[in-house]
Amino acid sequence: MELIGEITTDRPLLVLAVKEEAQFLDTDLPILLTGMGKVNAAISLATVLGRGPRPSGVVNLGTAGALRPGWTGTHVVGTVLQHDLDSELLATLTGETFGEPLTLPDGGDVILATGDAFISDEAARARLAARAPLVDMEGYALATAAGLAGVPIRIVKHVSDEAGDGAARTWRESVADCARALADWAEAHTPYRS
Repeated sequence: MELIGEITTDRPLLVLAVKEEAQFLDTDLPILLTGMGKVNAAISLATVLGRGPRPSGVVNLGTAGALRPGWTGTHVVGTVLQHDLDSELLATLTGETFGEPLTLPDGGDVILATGDAFISDEAARARLAARAPLVDMEGYALATAAGLAGVPIRIVKHVSDEAGDGAARTWRESVADCARALADWAEAHTPYRS
């Protein structure tokens, strides 16, 4: 976890997993780098929100794999779900539902599936494509942490790869272009500079 800048109540906090995704951000806004995965994301955001002061909102910028053909570009997420938590099985065991999909108030109709597995094979991709067009490793955890703290969140993802065979290589090759697109989105849609 690395916090760059100072969180204030009148500005949003930009949250990204890794420095490669943040490399072109040139902003006065505070930036939190969480590390990859749901645990790192949840702990990092919960820690800074718990310390206070709380930002006016959280904007998660990051890369995502496309689970369906033709998905490219930058997308504002409307619903996020966990793809690696067997909610149905847990409900049969406990009688309670855990990990329901979350609807984000400022999002569109794009669904993002979050899980700790980097999707890099065709079978996993096809299975997830039935539930969502995009996949990442942090979105659901960040939405949960922000929601529990009462801080609004927007999740913005730029497609880096096709979440199938060769996705890891493609991510490494495309992350700089993705980072540029995410920085451009942040400049156009946030109070980027004081």
